[in-house]
Amino acid sequence: MNKLKRQLQFQSFLLPILIVYTLFTIYPLLQSLFLSFTNFGGYSNIYDFVGFRNYKRLFVDDAIRASISYTLLFTFGKALLVTVLAIPLAMVLDQKFLTRNLHRAIFFFPSIPSGLLIAYIWGFILAPIGSGVLNKILNQLFNIGAQPWLSDPLLAKWSTIFVATWAITGWHAVLYLAFLQSIPKDYYEAASIDGANRFQQFRYVTLPLLAPAMTVSVMLLLTGGLKVFEIPFALTKGGPGFETLTVTQVIVQKGITEAQYGLASAMSVVFFLIVLAIAIFQVTMMQRREQDL
Repeated sequence: MNKLKRQLQFQSFLLPILIVYTLFTIYPLLQSLFLSFTNFGGYSNIYDFVGFRNYKRLFVDDAIRASISYTLLFTFGKALLVTVLAIPLAMVLDQKFLTRNLHRAIFFFPSIPSGLLIAYIWGFILAPIGSGVLNKILNQLFNIGAQPWLSDPLLAKWSTIFVATWAITGWHAVLYLAFLQSIPKDYYEAASIDGANRFQQFRYVTLPLLAPAMTVSVMLLLTGGLKVFEIPFALTKGGPGFETLTVTQVIVQKGITEAQYGLASAMSVVFFLIVLAIAIFQVTMMQRREQDL
């Protein structure tokens, strides 16, 4: 009886969190699910049931299809680049040299300002005109004409991915650095005695022990990439055309600007399912990888 009473006391502390989570997460999700089956326009309390019509429209709207395609490219492209760059950077920052604390702060700093602010600064640097900072440097050093960094469909996609990668790589490097510092040095000494070179030590000691950090890092990169809004919006406004339009931009445009709440809610539900499926798959695969390593 005392044990049951103690458990109830502990669980009572979770009640405020459960209430807040229900009000701000569960309820909006259920409301979006309900609205996705209606043609609700936001200006009346009339809800006409339209079935799966809003969901069917998702697959014929060019802007929505383009936004899904670009969002997936942005998400996986950024996750791959950040992972490839952050681990070597963390290993460099883990070395002992005079200004390593300063360098850690420098690489971590881009993750502190707002993504919107960073994107506006990079928009000035990548301006696709002759007076753009990067174009001016390339012209003075290599006599290269102005490049359409943000106006060409392919360049615009990879420019937004580059800016997002630049902004967040230092943060994930610090995450890997924390795990690197928890690896006992005895492991490397034993591997060195056994004749393992630097690459072999990285392959068979560092990489397996960084697997938990990689699981966390990749999950944050994927979920954050799928929800991206500010960087592509500030750099290209979704252009040229629909080439850099994100899912979140479409949801805001359809739901707020065009007052198509039913369609926006349907896309929100589909987007939620996509994020959930990718997150579950990623965590499952990475945990299996941890066990294999």
